[in-house]
Amino acid sequence: MHVVLFPISAGVVLQTVDDAGSPVGDAITVTVAELPTLVAELELQHPRWVWGDTTRWYPSLLAAGVRVERCVDLRLSHAILRGSSLTAGSSLAGAPASSWDRGALETLERPAEHTLFDFDEITEDDRGEDALAEFAAQRAAIAGADDPARIGLLLAAESAGALVAAEMMHAGLPWREDIHNAILESHLGARPAPGERPARLDATLQRLRQALEAPTLNPDSPSELLKALAVAGLMVTSTRSWELKKLTHPAIEPLLEYKKMSRLLTANGWHWLDSNVRQGRFHPEYVPGGVVTGRWASTGGGGALQLPKQIRGAVVADPGWTFVVADASQLEPRILAALSGDRGMAEAGRAGDLYAGIVASGAVETRDEAKVAMLGAMYGATSGEGGRLMPRLARAYPRAIGMAEEAARAGERGEVVTTRLGRSSPPPGPAWRATQADAYGETATEAEASRARGQARSWGRFTRNFIVQGTAAEWALCWMANLRRILHDGAGGLWLTDAPHLVFFMHDEVVVHTPTDRVAAVEAAIRTAAEDAGRLLFGALPVTFPLTVAIVDDYGAAK
Repeated sequence: MHVVLFPISAGVVLQTVDDAGSPVGDAITVTVAELPTLVAELELQHPRWVWGDTTRWYPSLLAAGVRVERCVDLRLSHAILRGSSLTAGSSLAGAPASSWDRGALETLERPAEHTLFDFDEITEDDRGEDALAEFAAQRAAIAGADDPARIGLLLAAESAGALVAAEMMHAGLPWREDIHNAILESHLGARPAPGERPARLDATLQRLRQALEAPTLNPDSPSELLKALAVAGLMVTSTRSWELKKLTHPAIEPLLEYKKMSRLLTANGWHWLDSNVRQGRFHPEYVPGGVVTGRWASTGGGGALQLPKQIRGAVVADPGWTFVVADASQLEPRILAALSGDRGMAEAGRAGDLYAGIVASGAVETRDEAKVAMLGAMYGATSGEGGRLMPRLARAYPRAIGMAEEAARAGERGEVVTTRLGRSSPPPGPAWRATQADAYGETATEAEASRARGQARSWGRFTRNFIVQGTAAEWALCWMANLRRILHDGAGGLWLTDAPHLVFFMHDEVVVHTPTDRVAAVEAAIRTAAEDAGRLLFGALPVTFPLTVAIVDDYGAAK
């Protein structure tokens, strides 16, 4: 059963529809205050809720104490269907751009605190006829797809991911403000007055200025810093740490220390703490589908996908609770093995360490070489150590390396590539195509041809990695969706935050906050969910996705 929700001036309309999106029976209109109770009652029938945007509907339901099992996020689904090669012939894919084509980040311009279904401004895609028509168009696109089951699984996983993101934001990651403050003081010194630098940061700045004989230097200005380095005889093209580390000069040590301290202050200093931690919780604002490959992004200034190790010690479980932290080992190389059906590479990873397995196969001599070679395969190394090792890897694993190479060649030709479940890369833009066309004209110069070749190779590197990173994102979505379901099934009717629940996600790592007496069950659930995700995507292929699991009371102790 599908139930479409959309707001009207008098409240909210709920319309049951069939699998094709056609209305069934009469619509129900309720007030905003009545909606959570009705949704909770209808949840007993296990519907799939259809709404324009999970970020607009679900936070308020959670705040009212209502959790839903399944949904269709029309905005996220629309983006996939518009771009997928599997639905390229659909009416939806060929329709003019509409409000449904707004990017994920554009829809999140809202206050951090959510009011209960604040629909004072009803947008175009909130209107009932648009929501109903959009769902019907999406169902038609799926039905006419080259592989309906494949794209259908992707849409279900994407929408489930949106529910997970909303629930993690609602629950929040336990955070000890006192410990965070102590970490900052140990690295930077006492909290300064507004407009001033912390004492240790300022002392490091003075050492840097003295070493460069630049008493007024502002190292936060790249142009000013480059000029001061040049005056000191240090010719560099950027202020990146990796380039600075190559230099020998008394200024380099305080400069690198200043950059590290300044980064901590800017990204996760006292302002971050005041702005993002409320009542002992950091509420990460994820953006499912925020990256073109399907990986998540984050917004709201909290940097949910960039919690540096320096501050993870402030993430402390509640008394009587602990964290189960799990990350998928060597996920992207294993995805490449599974995508290509390269049984040799799959076998190399069966013992646990894929890179050690590659060494054991005789393809390369050392684990470091195996890692460099695999990175070269996925990111397109043509020179250096990665380029040198690529031919050896290609001989040992022809299907895996061949698939990566073919994806690169497709990108160089301006074609799209598609992930396991059906997310397709965007085509290159008009400027790219114009550059390619100009390079082969009768009056083309060698410089134009060289520029075109460089752009083509660059786009090929993007498509080469797209199929791997995008499919890895699909695996992670299925992993989290499975885990969410298993945790809920084992909750015994307890509310979300009173039972084991997901609180954090970062690319290939999940964190579950759980009562200590449920640790064994949670670890088993995490491993089962990962195995199920592999089977969903790749069936019986002998590719394993091993996990590293840690049970810790503070996140900083996980690695």
